[in-house]
Amino acid sequence: MAQSQQTLDEMRGPVQELRQAIPEVWAAYADMHRAVVKDGALSASMKELIGLAIAVTRECDGCIAAHARGAVRRGASREQVAEAMGVAVLLNGGPATVWGPRALAAYDEFAAATQR
Repeated sequence: MAQSQQTLDEMRGPVQELRQAIPEVWAAYADMHRAVVKDGALSASMKELIGLAIAVTRECDGCIAAHARGAVRRGASREQVAEAMGVAVLLNGGPATVWGPRALAAYDEFAAATQR
């Protein structure tokens, strides 16, 4: 199994437990997520790229996996992901040079899975 998908799979159980523990909070978060990521002045794809760049600066593997998958699902190109990683490097410096390649690899993983 590929690394980014494995990260999401490993999170599934703990996330479900937290969702059950705080259902009202989780429902509100899910509503906010849907409202934010839909197309608007910024496309849903662009919003996923922003989320991916922020995930890199926060050094969050689960966030990177989720937003890389979202970027693929919403039609972002590999070139767009690479440029978004450039923004992350600009804003976060050295750590983004470690986490940015992980994000690009996650994008590649999910893009390859959609082509099968």
